[in-house]
Amino acid sequence: MSIRFTAKARRGMVALAIAAGLAVGVAGCGGGGDDKKPEASASASKSGGSGASTQEGTDEPIAELKGEDGLVLLIASAQRDSGGFLTVSGEMKNDGDKAARVSVRTAGDETEIIRHGSSLGGATLVDSKSKKRYYVLRDTDGRPLTTTGMPRIEAGGSIPVFMQFPAPPTNTSDVTFQLPTFASATIQISG
Repeated sequence: MSIRFTAKARRGMVALAIAAGLAVGVAGCGGGGDDKKPEASASASKSGGSGASTQEGTDEPIAELKGEDGLVLLIASAQRDSGGFLTVSGEMKNDGDKAARVSVRTAGDETEIIRHGSSLGGATLVDSKSKKRYYVLRDTDGRPLTTTGMPRIEAGGSIPVFMQFPAPPTNTSDVTFQLPTFASATIQISG
């Protein structure tokens, strides 16, 4: 599902979401909360030396995160936007041998996000260089700016997904992507 906004509405939502994120406290990014995550390895894509970025003109993901029930999150890009936010996009694939649903735990544990149904609202980006954690942006009604209402994914099937975050500083090129029930991975920001 894709939602389109006018440029003015997008700027307003981004400003509100950034303010809300700062109010929640980006400073609370210390380790601690050892979520139960699968012990699957996250593998960043193979980069072939000094060639073009894997995000430019190829279908190869920049990261692959293994989750529960055969689900795999393939991150295709982490694109910085001039509006001050970062969009992570890719696909949720079912590598299992039977249909699977994305766990409700991927929405995270914030009451405001949970009340809007299933989503990828629990996703975070960790900028270890700046020692900050970035949470998924929300619209003015508190809905996370992510894929929502994900259907059951048939064996071998996939669905497109996206998540929007406040953009880290321009000198930050790598962040750690985390999503409850999935392994973590370092991804490279483009743009």
